Amino acid sequence: MKLVNTSVKRPVGVIMIVLAIIALGVVSVRNLTIDLFPKIELPVAVVATNYGDAAPQEVENLISKPIESSVSSVEGIETVQSQSQAGSSLVMMMFNNGVDLDQAMIDVRESIDQVKGMLPEEAGDPSVLRFSPDQMPVMWVGLTGDDAATLTQVAEDQIVPFFERQGGVASVTVEGAKEREIQLILNQAELKQYGVSAQTIVQSLNNSNQSASAGVVKKGNKDLQLRVTGEFESVDAIKQTIVQTPSGATIHIDDIAQVKDTYKEESTKTLVNSEPAIVLSIMKKTDANTVEVAENINQGMTEIEGEIPSDVNLKTIIDTSEFVKMSINSVVQNIIIGGIISIFILLLFLKSIRATIVIGLSIPIAIISTFALMYFTGETLNVLTLGGLALGIGMMVDSSIVILENIYSYRKNGYSLVESATKGASELAPAVIASTTTTLVVFLPIVYVEGIASDLFTPLALAVSFSLIASLVVAVTLVPMLSSKLLSKAMEEDGRRYWFDRLLGRVNNGYRSVLKWVLGHRKTTVGGTILAIIASLALTPMIGAEFIPSSDQGQMEISVEAPPGSTLDYTNQIVGQINDELKEYESVIETSYVSVGGGGFGMMGSSSNQATFTMQLIPSTERSKTTKDIVQEINSDIEHIPGADITVSAVSSGMSTGDPIQIQLNGPEHQVLRELAGTIVDRISEVDGVYNPTSAAEQGVPQMTIAVNEEKAAMHGLTQQQIISQIQLQFTGQVATKYREAGHEMNVTMMFPENERSTISDLQNMKITSQNGASIPLESVAAFKQVEGPVVLLRENQQPQMNVTSDVVDRDLASVVTDIEAELEAMNLPEGYSYEIGGQAQDMAESFTDLSIALIFSIFLVYAVMAVQFENFLFPFIIMFSLPATVVGVMTGLFITDLPLSIPAFIGIIMLAGIVVNNSIVLVDYINILRRKGMDRYEAILSAGPSRLRPILMTTLTTILAMIPLALALGEGAEMQQPLAVTIIFGLGISSIFTLLLIPVVYTLLDDLTGKITRRKRKAK
Repeated sequence: MKLVNTSVKRPVGVIMIVLAIIALGVVSVRNLTIDLFPKIELPVAVVATNYGDAAPQEVENLISKPIESSVSSVEGIETVQSQSQAGSSLVMMMFNNGVDLDQAMIDVRESIDQVKGMLPEEAGDPSVLRFSPDQMPVMWVGLTGDDAATLTQVAEDQIVPFFERQGGVASVTVEGAKEREIQLILNQAELKQYGVSAQTIVQSLNNSNQSASAGVVKKGNKDLQLRVTGEFESVDAIKQTIVQTPSGATIHIDDIAQVKDTYKEESTKTLVNSEPAIVLSIMKKTDANTVEVAENINQGMTEIEGEIPSDVNLKTIIDTSEFVKMSINSVVQNIIIGGIISIFILLLFLKSIRATIVIGLSIPIAIISTFALMYFTGETLNVLTLGGLALGIGMMVDSSIVILENIYSYRKNGYSLVESATKGASELAPAVIASTTTTLVVFLPIVYVEGIASDLFTPLALAVSFSLIASLVVAVTLVPMLSSKLLSKAMEEDGRRYWFDRLLGRVNNGYRSVLKWVLGHRKTTVGGTILAIIASLALTPMIGAEFIPSSDQGQMEISVEAPPGSTLDYTNQIVGQINDELKEYESVIETSYVSVGGGGFGMMGSSSNQATFTMQLIPSTERSKTTKDIVQEINSDIEHIPGADITVSAVSSGMSTGDPIQIQLNGPEHQVLRELAGTIVDRISEVDGVYNPTSAAEQGVPQMTIAVNEEKAAMHGLTQQQIISQIQLQFTGQVATKYREAGHEMNVTMMFPENERSTISDLQNMKITSQNGASIPLESVAAFKQVEGPVVLLRENQQPQMNVTSDVVDRDLASVVTDIEAELEAMNLPEGYSYEIGGQAQDMAESFTDLSIALIFSIFLVYAVMAVQFENFLFPFIIMFSLPATVVGVMTGLFITDLPLSIPAFIGIIMLAGIVVNNSIVLVDYINILRRKGMDRYEAILSAGPSRLRPILMTTLTTILAMIPLALALGEGAEMQQPLAVTIIFGLGISSIFTLLLIPVVYTLLDDLTGKITRRKRKAK
């Protein structure tokens, strides 16, 4: 090949190019974005809307349904889901893959603008957001001190603006802050005495709290802008606001209300290490580097600590970059270990430091070149791209080994160094290019796989491909060049025989004997292979399947759900009991952050009956127990606490895609769905492996329904809307105007004293003011009934929905789903009602289907590449017989290591389709070379097999042993690559044995068949 000749004759040019690539790679790796996982762009948009304290039914009818109808016409939408709960609505739009999400977001916003006028006045403006896993906070920072008001002021005035100025920070959210509010506590007796209504007060406050421009006047040669200032400048000004009574008298606000400068009633509480605190959650920009943002915040904390009051303490609660750095470091460590193992194997086989250096150079050059290519293609440095390098590190030297071995053969036959390098590299360069290309083409279909499997593993495929392309270029240029300059002594035999040579000699002789036997017992060999494949497939039910392995990142979560309707104080009491139990674990819990009353989803309203603990454990190297062990111990200690459902769980590596099992029930009536959901929970509870099945229908929120009698109300000149607004004012309050002070804006809220809005009797005895000023009891125009209302109302594609969810323990996901589907099929659902399996089970099924198609196309592409290379349809077909034998290794490996089939394992199978044929290509190609030189077929096989055994052993061992650190899941975050590594190790190992024995047998069988067909054609002629 000309490329080989050029590299041998012009070594200086090759060296300069290599140095330039190294320099480019070093610069690139410094600028690569570091993150835990590749960026996942989910085609999902979210519309979030708040609606006071409205019940879920009103939220659904007045907010969710109009928004659903409006956005359903947006082009490219696949599914519209809505979630209506007390005070808030969340509408999610899932778009088809390939939709331009930027344009879709514009279309959604236009649709929302058209429907805004139809929403209730009390509803907040809908927020249209793009949903992405990257929207999770990078860090949580706790602010503790004695005075919550001071903490709030320090957070809002100093810390938040400072943090938002740091590089890469998108926004900082404050949780647990005190919200200042001017409260007007109305006196019912005074209101009645003066005959003043709430509307009159609101009108008076707004009329007195205005500023406006009034034109210009001339003063000399200047125009003066006229501005009438009338905004409240102090709380006293609010108190002195004049209110006109119906009789014409004037009174002040403080005559009919107590004006309090105070804080809004708490709807949530936050605790850090059991102490009240304010928590700041820090979000990074989409293209920002997680590690860099965290470092900027940590440096900023050191800087600002000297500027805040001494009694205010700033402390990092959770820093997600720590796990990112540990995971990246563990993968880098695995790369280094794998590289050392590969170098050791090379040294063992080559017996020469110089020869080892020649081949070993391909590893760092391939890695550095890969960094440069990753930078220019916009990939990030994450666990999966680095994992791709760790997986490919053993394969990087394969091409170089084959080339060097052939150069060595020519040198032994008496050729000069330059001739050996030129002829040896040129002869096998086509086979090496073909074998590398077969490995590369298997990744092409993965690029076209949709969904999370593509988002996660396309970067891995690119990393492996880049490294293999770089190593191929090194093999056909740098290796021949260095061989011609450095290996004069390395290739000289000194007559001594090392122990490893003697071992290889025995292996070679043994292989030759076995090869003779299988060539003489061809039917037995083929039959034994088929039986082995069938036996391995029989292991499938015992292996099972899951979606994606979870990583242990030392984080755990405790979810607390008190009975619906529970007060914040009641939930906080349960949190206190849990904190008491957690004192025993202070030695392993680094930080503990509790949100009491949080809604759990950043855009949803608060729920006073819920609380969430988020705990960061000390590093795994400093504790003797795993996170799962600690989770089980804590669960056993706190499960006896009465009054709430408490769930303890380990936080996965951020790759969670929902509950493992999610049964989506659809039908026309919410009530029927609630009943069906309860039945399903009971039935699937009996399925082995199902853990904690729950349904939103299991408990209802206690509600007091108020049915207004319109005829009785009309007799008093009242409408239903007027009665509702008066009830809302008494029990919720009403924002009358805004008050600005020192750059801060706060609500001026009218409300009644707490002792007049606390009990059912307060509601029943409430006085409703009619148009003529008369007061009547509410119970005279309304009926009261206490019922159980739904906690959340779900809809999908404008139809009611109810979900039943469950975790899976001690069993694989696929087997549990199969048993659940059998239970559901046995149920007779009413007409019009149906179910679907969602969650991780659905994602797994869809990903497996897509990857199966990708595997089929990969195998076809491998065959096509070999057919082009050999210019023959038969030889590629012979080589492809190494693929079925891979099943034996894959199934055996997963069974022995007790790992279920997962997305990473499936990716490993696809990679194997390109890897396992490499040895066959080299073997068949060399058999053909020997036959073209005039050697008999039988002798050619017996000569080529032992001759290629050494490079096949070297390439196989370097690939397999370099992946052992990944297969052992050493270090943080290595669980993701473990199934992939195990699949390749066992698949390649077993397949290599079949390659050395089965492929020669298949070669002879097909050669005989071809000969018979050719003879028949000749006779026919």
